[in-house]
Amino acid sequence: MINGFVIIDKPAGITSHDVVSRVRRILGTRKVGHTGTLDPFATGVLPIAVNNGTKVIPFLDEGSKTYEALLLLGITTDTLDMTGAVLSDSDPSAVTEEQFISCIAGFTGALSQVPPMYSAIKQNGQPLYKLARQGVEVERKARDVEIYSIKLLSFDLPLISIRVVCSRGTYVRSLADDIGRKLGCGAALQELRRCASGPFHLENSVALADLETAVSEMRAMDLCLSPMSVLEHLPEIPLSQVGLEGLRFGRSPSWSATLLENPLACTEETAVRLTADGNLVAIGKLIPTCGSDSVITLKRVLI
Repeated sequence: MINGFVIIDKPAGITSHDVVSRVRRILGTRKVGHTGTLDPFATGVLPIAVNNGTKVIPFLDEGSKTYEALLLLGITTDTLDMTGAVLSDSDPSAVTEEQFISCIAGFTGALSQVPPMYSAIKQNGQPLYKLARQGVEVERKARDVEIYSIKLLSFDLPLISIRVVCSRGTYVRSLADDIGRKLGCGAALQELRRCASGPFHLENSVALADLETAVSEMRAMDLCLSPMSVLEHLPEIPLSQVGLEGLRFGRSPSWSATLLENPLACTEETAVRLTADGNLVAIGKLIPTCGSDSVITLKRVLI
C-alpha cells in the first residue's frame, strides 16, 4: 500500500479536486488529499497525499513556492487571467524591457496583497468565486505576502514570461494585475506553471497517465515520496522498542524511551519526527517546561 506523496504535474483545464478524484480511482484508495490548490487553467506541481501522507499535511513546510508565469500586457479581465471577461484593451508597445525590469524590481520583498474575488477564500462560509459569479463583490482583507525574487525569462510584447519565488498565499494573478497597473497598460495572466512547492519539485512530478501506467506495472511505489523524506525540516527523535510499543497504546514517549543521549531543548512548541529503524512512526510536539526537560506529546500516530 502506498503511503506518502505523489507529485502530480497537473494539466490545464481540470481542478485540483478533479486530480484527487483521478488519483483515488487510479490507486484504489479513498485516503487521498492535496496541498496547495492550483487554479483550473494552471499547471505543474500538485502534491497529492495518499493514506498516511494525509496525516502529515499540517506539518509540511511549503512556505516557498516557485512559479513561471506568462503575462499578456495590454489586457485586464475580471478574473485577472485570460479565463475571464475582458475589461480593458490597450496598446502596450511603448513598454520597454528596461522599464519592465525596473517595474518588477519594485514588487520584491514584503507586500500587502488583496486576494482576487475569483479565489477559493471563504467569507461567511461562501467561497469568493461563487459570489463573483453572482456579480457580487465584497471587501477583502489584505494579506501579508513576500516575493523573494522575480526574474524576467522572456520579453516579446505583448507576452512576457517571468519566474516568481514567493511565500505561501501569494496570488500570481494579483501580482500580474498589479504589474500591469504600475506599467499603465494593464496585464492579465495567460499561463501559470508551478515549478516547486516546499519540498515538492517539478522534476519529481508525474503525469496522471504515467501514474496509471506505473500502477499497472506494479511500480507505483517508485513514484512516491515517503512522509519521512518530506518532513526533513523537523527534528528527529528515534524511539527505543519501549517507546515504539507505547505508541501502539497512544502513550507519549518519555526521554528514557528514546535513543537520544540527552533531551532536545526548545524555547517554544516544536513539531518533531518520531522514528523507529529509520521510519517515521509518529509526529510529536516538544513542549518547553520551566526548569526541567521539554516534554514530548503525540500529535499523529502512523502505525
